[in-house]
This record gives sequence, structure tokens and C-alpha cells, in this order.
Amino acid sequence: MVAIIDYDAGNIKSVENAVRFLGHEVTVTSKAEEILSADHIILPGVGAFGDAMKRLRQAGLEETIRQAVDREIPFLGICLGLQLIFEESEESPGVKGLCLLPGKIRRIPEGGGRKVPQIGWNDLSFPRSSRLFAGIPEGSYVYFVHSYYLEAGDPADVAARTEYGVSIDAAVEHGRLFACQFHPEKSERIGMQILENFLKLS
Repeated sequence: MVAIIDYDAGNIKSVENAVRFLGHEVTVTSKAEEILSADHIILPGVGAFGDAMKRLRQAGLEETIRQAVDREIPFLGICLGLQLIFEESEESPGVKGLCLLPGKIRRIPEGGGRKVPQIGWNDLSFPRSSRLFAGIPEGSYVYFVHSYYLEAGDPADVAARTEYGVSIDAAVEHGRLFACQFHPEKSERIGMQILENFLKLS
């Protein structure tokens, strides 16, 4: 069973549909017992960093997420879900993130004809081998919608990068903890392969 964490942060239905399309059972839940009994956990999300952390804490989900990661249940953050697993964001000064990995969330710099938010397709480069990107060719395009990006504290955690006026740490892998700034569920065939790679992990 795949648990998708529900904390009223949007973007859940498209992730749920993608997981079902790949043939996996899924539950959308905010219940700790259902999350912790799942085989795989996904934390999606769109919106503001501070608001999302407030909702997670009000729902008691911060501790549940920590327990899931400590138990090494395969865990995938998507978009805002990636940002939340780090320490802090320039979007919400003074708000502490989940701090599961070291790193900070920065605002994409404007200028050079770039539009912020970045909305659209961009290519990936892979600084190291990764189970999340097994079989995915270098230079593959995936779909982004974001105004803020990850600056990872430990380069060894970075599984994919992209360029958009600045080098963006687009995905991370640390043990069984994974996250993507882009939306695999909206990235067509490549995105489905990335999701399937995650869902095949035991």
C-alpha cells in the first residue's frame, strides 16, 4: 500500500491517479497508523512553505514523518514536499522545516529574461548514480512549477540538478528518503518511470 500524506496542500489527486495508473494500491490519509503501516509514503504539495509546515504540525504529522523516515519506509517528497524536508525557506523566514536533511530553500533569482515562477519543462543532469533515476537518460526533461529551489547542505544527497539562471538541486536521495522539486506525475513517460523506480523499492 502507498500512503499519500493529506495535509490540505493540494496536488494530491494527480499523484494518486499516477500511482493507481502504475498498478499500486493507494490511500490518501492523515492518520499516523495508516502512514506508518504503508510500504511507501509520498508527501506531495503546492503552496507556501510556512503555511504547509503549520498544517503539518497542527495535524501532528511532523512526528509521524520523522518516525516513517527513522523506520526507513521509502519516502518521496514532491515539489513543496521536497522543500519541507529541509531546514528553512526564504519564502517563510523564521519557520523551521522538518530538518530531515541539511539545506536551505532559496528564491529563484529574477533577470536574464527568466520568468519566476519557473513553469515548464527542463532537463536533468545526474551528478551520481541513483535508484530513483535508474534507466533515465541524462538530459531527460521533466515538468517544474516553482519559485523557490533547494540549495542542499550536503552535495552527496543530490541525485539530479537542473539549470534555471542558477544551479538547482532538483532531486535528492539519502538512504530511503527521496525528493523531487519537479512533478514526476506530470512528466509523462519519464515521470512515470521515476515514480515506478521509487515504488519498486523495498
